[in-house]
Amino acid sequence: MATLSPWSLATYESIAEVLADTDTGLTGKEIGDLLTSLHINDPQPTASKRDRLTAAFVDRHNKDKGDPKRIITFIARAMAPIKYRERPELFTLRQDRLNERLAFVGLRVLDDGQVARGAQSRTLDEATRIATSIRDELRRRKAHPEVLRYCSVEVLKKANFHPCLEATKSVLDRLRHLTGQTGDGSSLVDEVLALGKTGIPRLAINSLTTQTEKDEQSGLANLVKGMVGLYRNPTAHDPRLKRSITDDELLEVLNLVSMVHRRLDEVRRTERT
Repeated sequence: MATLSPWSLATYESIAEVLADTDTGLTGKEIGDLLTSLHINDPQPTASKRDRLTAAFVDRHNKDKGDPKRIITFIARAMAPIKYRERPELFTLRQDRLNERLAFVGLRVLDDGQVARGAQSRTLDEATRIATSIRDELRRRKAHPEVLRYCSVEVLKKANFHPCLEATKSVLDRLRHLTGQTGDGSSLVDEVLALGKTGIPRLAINSLTTQTEKDEQSGLANLVKGMVGLYRNPTAHDPRLKRSITDDELLEVLNLVSMVHRRLDEVRRTERT
């Protein structure tokens, strides 16, 4: 990478804010191991993770006379995809949040974890700020990882019907993954979740021993089909459609999708599978 201009203290602080976040950031040990492997001094090892990482970045900045290349290497090592094989949604979350910060110095984290040149921002993008706030609210509500994985900042920056589409598709994708079926839409839901003529779905959310449990199973199937009809089919079949969906409705839809995914976390495959 060609010579880069020195970064400001605010840039280092914002990157540390992501990588050392209390809930979604690196652990203290991970920070220490990365600093050691890259020969970056750790001047405040007992400080909070954010302050510790900021201090280490600034110390290296001073040693390298403003050249941020070692910090870029730190980011790339922290974002190595192999580290996220069990939690791909965490990679996407960190990538999105880092790219919001790195845009101000003309860089971005690629899908392979490397840091490369990108478009440079000089002002806060309203759409980006709204998208970021929606993701933050989803995290606050403990949205299912599948929802976060399908609703990156880039997706959320588009018209609100688009993340509704992607989130609804995530349920259909998961039904296919869990069963190996290749169908789509309501026919897939009927094949996988509906009781059908045999009374045995491919995926059961309970023991199906009582009428209440069977009604619950049918209710989930109908709920998913309703989501498909309301939010997936219109946008999938008519790309020109610009149905107005408020931010509040978007969050409600994503919460509903999150609930469906949590029910799918507990399904059991039946002998019909």
